[in-house]
Amino acid sequence: MTASPSPTLREHLAAEPFALALSSGFFGFFAHAGVLTVLEDEGLLPTRASGSSAGALVAGCWSAGLDAPAIADTFLELRREDFWDPAPGLGLLRGERFRARLDETLPCATFEECRVPLAVSVFELRGRRTQVVEAGPLAPAIHASCAFPGMFQPVRVGARSCLDGGIADRPGTLGLPEGTRVLYHHLASRSPWRRGKGPMPAPRRGGQVALVIEGLPRVSPFRLDAGRLAFEAARRATRDALDRPVGAEVRVRAP
Repeated sequence: MTASPSPTLREHLAAEPFALALSSGFFGFFAHAGVLTVLEDEGLLPTRASGSSAGALVAGCWSAGLDAPAIADTFLELRREDFWDPAPGLGLLRGERFRARLDETLPCATFEECRVPLAVSVFELRGRRTQVVEAGPLAPAIHASCAFPGMFQPVRVGARSCLDGGIADRPGTLGLPEGTRVLYHHLASRSPWRRGKGPMPAPRRGGQVALVIEGLPRVSPFRLDAGRLAFEAARRATRDALDRPVGAEVRVRAP
């Protein structure tokens, strides 16, 4: 008896509601935006979202009401002076410019106003553990989740002082209920928390499909011009991935 062929990733996502989870990965928000524009073009819209760091930024902007092209335009217009504000403290950058840009960009002010449920991971310094933020003011949670240690100074979320959500929840999935169908975009860049161990593999989770795009251009504050390359490469790779058979991972190489 011939086995039925596996559905494609496109068919899998169209079949039932799914959550979109976006990993941390320094300036990986360009690649996340590339993935999201393809999903939106195809009408494959998540019914909830989560993320850490770069993933929290993109998931937060989309959940707050920005469409994917607007998110991409915002990132592609980014210049270093838009967020570069060195000052004495526990991190190179004060973060006030980043926060001002975030406040201008977000269409709504609170998690409760978002169009889909959103979970953002932050790292609480006092307790040295991940906290998942799902309610209250939106901008402080996204700002804190993006506060890369050593680069940004800690951010207050309520009464807590917090840093980058990717410190202890790199996938950004701790806020998703068990049993949720998840499309997880995994940025396979090297993590500073895994020095000498190579790129972190995509985590496994029941009901999750991990999209792994290999060979994306590296982006940094001093290589923002590579952001457009990463965005376009992620777009093309995601279109390719949608036609691949679905499994625990769908792995494609950036063109």
